[in-house]
Order: sequence, then C-alpha cells, then structure tokens
Amino acid sequence: MIETFDLAKSFGAANAVAGVSLGLRAGETLVVLGPSGCGKTTLLRLIAGLERPDHGRVLIDSKPVSTPEWLVPPHARRIGMIFQDLALWPHMSVLGNITFGLRGRRGQVRAVADSALRQVGLAGMRERLPHQLSGGERQRLAIARALAGERRWLLLDEPFSSLDPLSKRRIGRLLRSLQQGLDLGILYVTHDLHEAVALADRIVLMQSGRLVGSLDLKATGAMRHEELLQWYEETIENLSLIHISDGA
Repeated sequence: MIETFDLAKSFGAANAVAGVSLGLRAGETLVVLGPSGCGKTTLLRLIAGLERPDHGRVLIDSKPVSTPEWLVPPHARRIGMIFQDLALWPHMSVLGNITFGLRGRRGQVRAVADSALRQVGLAGMRERLPHQLSGGERQRLAIARALAGERRWLLLDEPFSSLDPLSKRRIGRLLRSLQQGLDLGILYVTHDLHEAVALADRIVLMQSGRLVGSLDLKATGAMRHEELLQWYEETIENLSLIHISDGA
C-alpha cells in the first residue's frame, strides 16, 4: 500500500500540496481529479521521490520512503511513472527505450524488455523509433517502459490527453488488463471527468493543493454524467466561496 500523511510542498509562497493524506491499495485505481494548477503533478512527484516534502511523509508497504529528512531514490520504490509528454527517447528504438536504465546482465535486461513489449502488444515493433509509432502505440511503449523491472505501482500524469476517444478507450482497457494480471496499484491524475469515471475505482477531488471531496465506484456508477459534473462544479465553487470568505 502507498500512503501519504499530511504531505505538504511549497514553491516560494505557493502551496502546491497542503496537508494531503491518502492511501492506494494494490490492484486499485485511484484517480486524483482537479483543475490545472491544483497540485496534482506535484503530488505524484512527491510520491515518486522526485520531490522532497516540506512536511509529512510517504510510506510504501508501511516503510517510510519520503520525509523532509529522508528520501528513498525513485528507482528503489518499484514505482513506474508516465509523464504527460511521455518523455520517450526519440533517438532510441522501442527496445532501447525500455532497456535504457534497466540493471542486470544483457540477456536478463533483454528478457525483461521483451516481456514488457509482449504485455502491451508491441513485440513486433522492437526496432522502430518513437516517431514511427502511432499515438496509441507510443502510449503503450510508455506503459511498457514504466512497468519493466517488476514495478508494483504505476503513476500517470495525464498521459492520454492528446489521444482520440477510441484510442483512450483502448488504452484504458489495456491498463485494466495489466492491472488485473499484475495486481498493480494505479494512481492517475487528470482534469477530465470522463477519464476519471472510466478508469477509477475511487475518485478524489483536489483543489488548491488539498483533497476536498471523494467518490467511490459504486457512487459514480449510480450517477448520471450530469450529476457527476454538478458534484464536481459545486465542490469547487463551494471551496472558492470559503476562500473568498476567509480572505474578506
């Protein structure tokens, strides 16, 4: 389980993350939904070990991995992360994108990469360069790279925002299949309510660095899209009114 306790991070006077506590179980997809600039990406970076918290802590399987004084490096957390721009190496082949950074003997590394490519349906494209792939294939390559090396947790920072609806649907099905087969815990951040509902077991709503609302799969399944959108809007608007009142 990944847990955060009262996690906080500021950049100058801006509170990017302010007292966030959450938990992610193995085999679960937790979606953090919120508008641009609400702190979603910073939260992912804190969990991944790419940022050090100013306050609070991150635990993985009950072991501290991030505190203001202590930071376990990202590669030691068994976490894969997919960024919004995918961050693929344009000059490396599909195979090279996966093997780069993996540790072990050459034969072992190749076997790990081949297994990851088979899982996402890219086994026949090992020698292609990223620009020779379709948008959906590049997404699958990013997923394969993130999972190579026995990752247990997958963090996604709105990587599918540029895909057409059909490709998003297919990638979503692939993620579900991989999750069930590997018992992955997935933390996905997005500003898109459609994506959140399609992928989530649970949704938490983030605004101004704080978690301000939540829904589980049973609740979202029983609500029409208009009701979900109304919940989203009213929660954000009510929080804005509170901030205005506090500043008055």
